Amino acid sequence: MNKLTKIIFKILGIFAAIYGILFAVFYFDLDGKFLFYIWEPMMVKRFDNMKRKDNTLTPYSSKENVSEDF
Repeated sequence: MNKLTKIIFKILGIFAAIYGILFAVFYFDLDGKFLFYIWEPMMVKRFDNMKRKDNTLTPYSSKENVSEDF
């Protein structure tokens, strides 16, 4: 019985630590701060430097994709 209680208290201690970490993350909005201050600038830096074709130079025709098999 003594070994079983030690295992149960270890599991409860692990759950308490996880709960404390998650509480701190959401209480102080650390996930939002991470996204705003770290993740978003990395994504802006990466995707703003991508080469893209200019869509204003693409010709537009309304009859381009219409089949005449009616």
